[in-house]
Amino acid sequence: MLQNCFKFAIKKENQIANQITKKITTEIDSRLRKYFEIKEEVQNSLKNKKPVVALETTIVTHGMPYPKNVEIAQEVEQIVRENGATPATIGVINGKIHVGMTKNDLEFLAQQRIQGNVTKVSRRDLSFVVSQKKNGGTTVSGTMMISHMAGIPVFVTGGIGGVHRNAEITMDISADLMELMRTPICVVCAGMKSILDIPKTLEFLETNGVPTVGYQVKNFPAFFVHDSGFPSSCRLDDPKSCAQLIKTNSNLGIKSGILIGVPVPKKYETEGVMIENAIQKAIQESQNQKISGRDLTPFLLARVNELTQGKSLQTNTHLIKNNAKIGAQIAVELSKL
Repeated sequence: MLQNCFKFAIKKENQIANQITKKITTEIDSRLRKYFEIKEEVQNSLKNKKPVVALETTIVTHGMPYPKNVEIAQEVEQIVRENGATPATIGVINGKIHVGMTKNDLEFLAQQRIQGNVTKVSRRDLSFVVSQKKNGGTTVSGTMMISHMAGIPVFVTGGIGGVHRNAEITMDISADLMELMRTPICVVCAGMKSILDIPKTLEFLETNGVPTVGYQVKNFPAFFVHDSGFPSSCRLDDPKSCAQLIKTNSNLGIKSGILIGVPVPKKYETEGVMIENAIQKAIQESQNQKISGRDLTPFLLARVNELTQGKSLQTNTHLIKNNAKIGAQIAVELSKL
């Protein structure tokens, strides 16, 4: 009798706790809802626990030139769909956080870029851009944060930011690394951009407990090139294994993200010596022109593309498409778990 009473009390306590949790969650959702515009396709997929892949918009607002930027953004979305997942391109339009975008939305952001009316949005910038009803393309850190708010566990990008060369002098370290430390999102990329200090970036991630997964490779990839020469913390060879890692990370309550490095196919990589020479020249020019902060990476990537006569942009195009395919396959496997 006493045991039954005890069981009933525990059951009642759990019911009350669940009601409180549900009420708190509803209030949080209600607070956030006014800031979000979630496309119906994405809403339905999330509601029915179908695979969704988050995509960023700096490729449109601060990356590739127009109209290539809009074309690639749409092609990447199509690749995600062809591999069984729903694309959720994320950005800010007139102060609303959009999760999922139409072609018109992408065109709008591209035109705002041409007019100089679009902000590069990381965690630091989101409240400002939303409160002031501005337009923004989300970086890796900004997209990670929004993906987590929306309940999307897999995010595909080209390459992440990291520790810049000469960071011991400039202290220039990307907010992407800080976000990976504190936000449990899986980021699928082609490694950190080759313009960065790759060994210092990997060391920073290791120190802060972020797994760096080499997808079918031992060494972590380096964006324009297949192999950075520096080892990943682990290697996984298929989407199912990656999904199991993400699920286990979540089940264990680990709050840091996971970085999966998918190397650009070798036939599309830019020759290493050419890239390094271009990077060194671009860095010197940025120092001469006193370019730093959020303007540095777009400047370096654009200048490297010029110095390689467009070869680096071709590589960028192929790697983001390859990442989208693998990322969607991982999201599909994760949804099965």
